[in-house]
Amino acid sequence: MGLLWIFASFLTAAFAFFPETATPICAKDISDDLMKEFAFLSGGRGKDKAWIITLPDNARFNEVPEEIVSKVLTYLTSVPSQHDSDTKFILILDRRLDTWTSVKMTLQKIASFPGNLHLVMVLRPTGFFQRTFTDIGFRFSQEDFLLKLPVVMLSSVSDLLTYIDEQQLTPEFGGTLEYCHSEWVIFRTAIESFALTVKEIAQMLQSFGTELAETELPDDMYSIERILALRTEKYYQLKEDITAVTKEGNLLLSSFEEPVSGECSQDQHRERPGDWETVNRLLGQLHEMETAFDGFWEKHQLKMEQYLQLWKFEQSFQENAIEFLMSQQAELPDTGDSVPQVKQRLKDLGHFDGMAQDLIGKAQVVILHGHQLAANHHYALNLICQQCNELRHHSDVLSDEIKRKQMRLQKTLDLHTRLQQALQCCDEGAYLLANQQMDKCQSKEGAQKALQDIERFLESSSAYLNYDPQALHYDFESVLTSELKCQIQSVQVKLENVRSMFENRQSCFKKLLDKHVRPVQLVAPRPENPPRSKSPLFSPKHDIKIIYFYFFLYFSHVINELIETERVYVEELFTVLTGYRAEMDNPAMLILMPPMLRNRKDVLFGNMPEIYDFHNKIFLHSLESCLGAPERVGFCFLDRREDFQMYEKYCQNKPRSESLWRQCSESTFFQECQRKLEHKLGLDSYLLKPVQRLTKYQLLLKELLKYSTSCDGVQELQEALVAMLDLLKSVNDSMHQISITGYDGDLSELGKVLMQGSFSVWTGHRKGPTKMKDLARFKPMQRHLFLYEKALVFCKKREEHGDGYDKTSSYSFKHFLKMNAVGITENVKGDHRKFEIWYSGREEVYVVQAQTVDLKMAWLNEIRKILFKQQELIKGTFDRFLCGIHSAAEPFLFSHC
Repeated sequence: MGLLWIFASFLTAAFAFFPETATPICAKDISDDLMKEFAFLSGGRGKDKAWIITLPDNARFNEVPEEIVSKVLTYLTSVPSQHDSDTKFILILDRRLDTWTSVKMTLQKIASFPGNLHLVMVLRPTGFFQRTFTDIGFRFSQEDFLLKLPVVMLSSVSDLLTYIDEQQLTPEFGGTLEYCHSEWVIFRTAIESFALTVKEIAQMLQSFGTELAETELPDDMYSIERILALRTEKYYQLKEDITAVTKEGNLLLSSFEEPVSGECSQDQHRERPGDWETVNRLLGQLHEMETAFDGFWEKHQLKMEQYLQLWKFEQSFQENAIEFLMSQQAELPDTGDSVPQVKQRLKDLGHFDGMAQDLIGKAQVVILHGHQLAANHHYALNLICQQCNELRHHSDVLSDEIKRKQMRLQKTLDLHTRLQQALQCCDEGAYLLANQQMDKCQSKEGAQKALQDIERFLESSSAYLNYDPQALHYDFESVLTSELKCQIQSVQVKLENVRSMFENRQSCFKKLLDKHVRPVQLVAPRPENPPRSKSPLFSPKHDIKIIYFYFFLYFSHVINELIETERVYVEELFTVLTGYRAEMDNPAMLILMPPMLRNRKDVLFGNMPEIYDFHNKIFLHSLESCLGAPERVGFCFLDRREDFQMYEKYCQNKPRSESLWRQCSESTFFQECQRKLEHKLGLDSYLLKPVQRLTKYQLLLKELLKYSTSCDGVQELQEALVAMLDLLKSVNDSMHQISITGYDGDLSELGKVLMQGSFSVWTGHRKGPTKMKDLARFKPMQRHLFLYEKALVFCKKREEHGDGYDKTSSYSFKHFLKMNAVGITENVKGDHRKFEIWYSGREEVYVVQAQTVDLKMAWLNEIRKILFKQQELIKGTFDRFLCGIHSAAEPFLFSHC
């Protein structure tokens, strides 16, 4: 589009020259009248440089209608006027063979001369009687003529030579200036025809340039290449037309002699005033237009070729399924509950890795293609680099995720293998003990052999039976899941039971060897039962009581902190209102107060008195009543949630308050008030207290929830926290809303502000063909969005001039979308943070990129809620409509039963 603008600007400048050659009346239109030769422009000039128009002796001049005379004179005066706007003219009336009556009628006809008539020279009739009549008639009519025309009566040609040099007169007046009227008419017609042809060429070039920029481009490669071929053919046709016109102009130019410096050539130059310059200038304009058009075409052709390259690149980009593999990879587990399961998952992951590597290789080819386009200075450099970076990022992430999962699965396999070996060792140990023949072990030799078998097994299996659980947790901490931890604990219990069984069996055999007493009946231990606690101090019930006790202490501490800080807050508000606000009405302090501060306490303090009354008379007492019933804390906030809306008004006034404070903060009035109150901090710190208190409430509620997981009133606490967080968000949103400028209407009519935030916004490719002028729109716009109940408002964030605190943000309104015509597409290819907002059936499409995926989902949830409410409203209206039809139809049906 920029190329078209430059080319169109040049053509507009070129058109400015055409009126100089294309006059309102053309020689072609009045050629018959010109050929009558009752007036002609010879090219001669008077001593004051006035152009000479000659009305030769013509017996039938008075029969020519005034309209034709006026048209011919207008044309003749327009020819030299093209070169000099302040052109003077001299009329020579040759009436030597005519009568006084004819002279008088001629003077009357030229009375309304269309140009700047400097002088009229009349060669009066030469006959005795007519000359006498002319002298007498002119003497009596002289005053009338002088009022209209400066007329000079001349008796002979020699008198004419006293006014005009003979070189400026044609031979019939005794001059030397050669002039052929029919030749002059032919040349004027040719020059004007050439000028018109040049203008038509310029219009054709402009029309073609507009067509190049505005024609909708199809979305398939074959059609684009076809369009490019047709445009190239049309370009060469235009070039042929320009060449033909240039040839015509050069031929016409050769008919004139080029003016050069010197007196001798000036005669030639005067013969046809400005003809050579006119044709030469038109040829120059034609050449410049051709040069500009060639440059425009070259850049357009380059852009079209780059568009084809971009189309192919984007096709390759879209065909690359790396994002699909990313989603598939996310579904592949990186752990398992058994050795066979982990081995199968490692096998599946290896197969998946093979597909991924093949796709990553193709992605590298696409990236290389993108780098080649970027190196050739492609106009969509930002988009290409962005997509190359996306492919490279997805490739790296995919490779890293596959490697990470392979390492985790391999490590999980190692853990399962060790646990399996430990379980196998337990089974082998239990099998050994179960297969010892106890009747043969009653003898000393039998017991000795059985004991050696046990010791031999314990020695070979010590690595598994005596492993350190802590070391195992440390070595495999990165892959431990709750299921694996349970398996480790289960194996540990089984190992402890097996060790206990071996210790008991060893003890029995050692006693047989030492005392050789009667055989002892051995009973297999029951490892399923956990060992009992030896002390009641460590029983589960005792632990729970201790935990509840400490939770109750923390809970009480937070409630006490909430009430104590509330008392301090109320006291601070009271101090500010009495020590500052009330002093603004004190006559004794009036002299210390700056003029701009007087009568502006409502601006400085906002609705702080209203906030103080609410907390002092209502909310503090409600909180103090919770000391004996801590479960009532949540109810206190929920019962008064509407009252807390007064903070929104206070915060909306805060920018005005801060601005006034900055202008007056150094005044003696505030210093004196601070001295009386003995405050270490200035008033601005105390004006911030309501905002800080609002933030403190949600922090204290979070602390209370932390220590009240199983107490009464937990649900109310949770609801109170949500209410305070919503209030904070509403206050923040309203603070931004008041900074919106340029909206022609009442923002409150759009409903409540639900969300606001900054986003990158693309005016996306609309559904359908793409326009050439949209090709370069790849750079996102930074917009601040406000989501109302009835509309989505787009603004541009602007930083106001100023330093430090004086620097504030404002939001310049751009446009808005009514929510009853909005639709959303949750996922946009290329970035998980993007989503799509379309309007009026995709007539307008906006691609919006949030800063995080969580922020995107929060906005989508709010928009969904609005759209769902609208759908329910429409459904309810339709149901009522159907009910109305049914009710109206019932009487008709019953009347025909």
